[in-house]
Amino acid sequence: MKIINNFLDQKEFDKLQNIMMGETLPWFFNDGITDLNEKGKIFQFVHAFYVYERSFIFVDHNYISILDYLLNKINPTMLCRIKANLLTKTSNTVENTFHVDIGVLENLKQLTTSIFYVNTNNGYTKFEDGTIVESVANRMVIFPADMEHTGTSCTDEKTRVVINFNYFK
Repeated sequence: MKIINNFLDQKEFDKLQNIMMGETLPWFFNDGITDLNEKGKIFQFVHAFYVYERSFIFVDHNYISILDYLLNKINPTMLCRIKANLLTKTSNTVENTFHVDIGVLENLKQLTTSIFYVNTNNGYTKFEDGTIVESVANRMVIFPADMEHTGTSCTDEKTRVVINFNYFK
């Protein structure tokens, strides 16, 4: 696992954060956070930038370009998915279910997952080994895609916003 603070230059980060936290990026309600959660009890809002599956490729042509600078820094050879998650403030921190981002995939051990933190809040990402990565704006955590992890809500800000990248290095 690798944690990189100040992943983007401040100017590039400010541009990305302004769009991600602004009023124009469309967010879509997701009645559950992982396939393991019971629907209706835990929810989040998501924005899919890119999804590659065997039968189709989806690209959000309106917004994918806001990630160009970031993608150039991680330099993937092949993307599988880029998805932003927005969790709303809760009265107590809620830890979600441990999971891997890309369900069952025969090449999971060859994939990399990265989480980019868009805003600072008291939420965090927790790994099955107990490691906790706090939500700090402009932080990137990079780890093997087969490492189980979970995110949380936050209690000190209106939202917790992250962008998940799943790719071949």
